[in-house]
Amino acid sequence: MKQNSLILGMEDKTISEKESLELIARMIRETQRHTARYAAYPLLIWGYTTVVISLLVWYLSLQTEMWQVNFLWFALPVIAGPLTVFFHKKNEENGTKNYIDRVKSHIWSVFGIVGFCLSCISFVVHIDILFVISLLMGMGTTLTGLVCRYKPLSISGVIGIALSFSMLFIRGSEIYLVFGLIFIVMIIVPGHIMNKEMKQCLKN
Repeated sequence: MKQNSLILGMEDKTISEKESLELIARMIRETQRHTARYAAYPLLIWGYTTVVISLLVWYLSLQTEMWQVNFLWFALPVIAGPLTVFFHKKNEENGTKNYIDRVKSHIWSVFGIVGFCLSCISFVVHIDILFVISLLMGMGTTLTGLVCRYKPLSISGVIGIALSFSMLFIRGSEIYLVFGLIFIVMIIVPGHIMNKEMKQCLKN
């Protein structure tokens, strides 16, 4: 009887361990699915918002010839910032924040703060701000791609860095169109590639 009880106890322990492993595996899958759901959103949010504002500034600069239209750029963080925070919090609520997420957050915090400060200074001191911003964002994109080991993002970041130097040779309102084009190549294209891949992961 004691031996049978011992065997039953061992079977119960085995079943319990198996259930625990299944629970952990299920939690990991849920976390991966939720991360996949929102992974590309920040890229698409900032990319499309930048392109829309670029087109708007380009059009208004042609119509009014007023440099003050450049104040519209401050609408970028006002629009894209809250949306990014919203999806970031949804990830945190589901326990998806990890070391790589923190590294990415630090990278974009540094580049974002520097870019914002330079944008403010450019209204007082002459700076080729569109060149500087496109260069900074290209560097940030490249670093993010390298940290995440995601080639489409790192490659598009390098292309963005290369294209940013063309801004030094462009004058006139066309520079806004080139700026928007850089963000399409650098952020929107890899964002859609990532979003497509994430959707495929969700189906599997």
